[in-house]
Amino acid sequence: MEKTIFLSTFGLIFLAELGDKTQLTAMALALRYPWQRIFVGIAAAFVVLNLAAVLVGKVLFILLPIFWVTLVSGLLFLYFGYSTLRHACDSEDDDGGHPRTAATAARTAFIMIFMAELGDKTQLVTASQAARHSDSLMGMSTVFAASTLALWTVSLLGIFAGKQLVRFIPLCWIHRSAGFMFLVFGFLALWKLKGM
Repeated sequence: MEKTIFLSTFGLIFLAELGDKTQLTAMALALRYPWQRIFVGIAAAFVVLNLAAVLVGKVLFILLPIFWVTLVSGLLFLYFGYSTLRHACDSEDDDGGHPRTAATAARTAFIMIFMAELGDKTQLVTASQAARHSDSLMGMSTVFAASTLALWTVSLLGIFAGKQLVRFIPLCWIHRSAGFMFLVFGFLALWKLKGM
């Protein structure tokens, strides 16, 4: 039974996130920071989000209205888009600006992924899968493990795809594309507020 729960949850989440903003965000962050550092932040964000989805489920969205989550997420993406475009063609040797410490990279990745995914379709799918299998602790644990592993896998694919792009496209242009992508995500998130 747990194997079926694991495979169905993993498959649902993996396919839902493939090519989604989370994977694209991981790809863009991997071009600014060492991949190990951002993966720590991404992994931690998904652990917190999936734990909340499994344990709290729909109550989370009652306590934290989706309007405010969407607003903050949209503003963060606009900020990161502006910041990325502003520093898109900075020299790697430039001593100015903020140091790229492990803490900065992990914190940036955590915040971006957490805000982008809070209340997103994969968290809702994880919550509904957990509710369907809430009759046993093992079932809920399996949903948590499958969802988290699927999201980590998709993020790692994005990170390594981003690293390969540098071989074919100048880093400056990739950063510009990432900054533009963040702005689009930000404007789309704010556009969704009109319907709320």
